[in-house]
Amino acid sequence: MQMTLDEREETMIQTVEGVIDTNGVVRLLETVPLAGARRALVMILDEEPGVYPNETALLSEAALAQGWNRPEEDAAWSYLQPEK
Repeated sequence: MQMTLDEREETMIQTVEGVIDTNGVVRLLETVPLAGARRALVMILDEEPGVYPNETALLSEAALAQGWNRPEEDAAWSYLQPEK
């Protein structure tokens, strides 16, 4: 099936990290929204998968907590809390 020039310009190649288990099953580490089925290439690296679920989230938690864990923030978002 030939793609038109417009379709090619709209197509974006994405790189997504995943893990392949000993049975050869590929599991992506993030959701990839697609309009339909797509072809994929898998590159196998000679290294063990990381044991951390999301390094960026873990590294950001302490810095974000400084802004979130304040009485002013609790008051600003209190309308979302159920009545006590």
